[in-house]
Amino acid sequence: MKYCVIFFLFILVYSSNAQKKFSKEFRFITDNDLYISIYKDRYYTSGVFFEYSFLKKHNNIKLSKKIIDLSLNQNIFTPIKPNTRNKGDHDRPFAGYFYGSFGVRNVYKKEAILGFSFQIGTLGSKSYAEELQRFIHNFFNFADITDWDYQIRDALAVNLRVDYTTNLYTNKNNTFDFGWTSKTNIGTIFTNLSAGLYTRFGLKQLQEIINSVGFYSNLNNANTITLNESESFIYVKPSLRLAFYDATLQGSFLNTSSPVTKDLNPLVLDIDVGFRYIKKRFNFGYAIHFYSI
Repeated sequence: MKYCVIFFLFILVYSSNAQKKFSKEFRFITDNDLYISIYKDRYYTSGVFFEYSFLKKHNNIKLSKKIIDLSLNQNIFTPIKPNTRNKGDHDRPFAGYFYGSFGVRNVYKKEAILGFSFQIGTLGSKSYAEELQRFIHNFFNFADITDWDYQIRDALAVNLRVDYTTNLYTNKNNTFDFGWTSKTNIGTIFTNLSAGLYTRFGLKQLQEIINSVGFYSNLNNANTITLNESESFIYVKPSLRLAFYDATLQGSFLNTSSPVTKDLNPLVLDIDVGFRYIKKRFNFGYAIHFYSI
């Protein structure tokens, strides 16, 4: 395991419907190395996500729910030495990625979730990644970043993502389970495949994956048979990612003028370890993300 990125997750739920049934959700998620160390601000260094989800009516008897996801997001990537004034010292390029996303998730009664999302945005200076990082560093009185002049150049961002999750085993006490999860990205920013296991250790009885905060499937209304129950669990999610293309590292094929680009490592090991908690309208999580590059 070469490097790690730490991310902090904070979610608030604003929803309304029948008693113990919340059909809408707003989530604010922020990732940053600084949540665990002020000395490891590098690689995938920051992410900000504003997300809104709601239930959509459906007539499919196989589905428990159909969920619509809307989001506005920004990702920031930096090298390990961001202040050298020598682009030859950069072990990866500076890059910013800003995009909006529209997604649909089909939540099946047989404990499986299939999701599709479409992303469109921009790579490069128009992502305002430099401005946000400078604001964060100034706010916390950290050293200024000087080498953003070498960032990946502007290019159109269009990506399609497909996610699939299914449960494989649950113990009799419903305090431990694990399932299969996979993800596919294809587009002008990322093209990759990943697959792995999602294991949960319940501090109380677990909810099924079709009604769990761990899978953002805990929305309900008068037409669903499930309720919004409290949850508390620790999870471990190891996965392997086969990468074919990464514009934040290699530069976009739509704009080949980037001053710093690097070769892609095609095989990456990802491990997420975290904690999730939800009660009524409050939803909180904290996770550590390790990855090899």
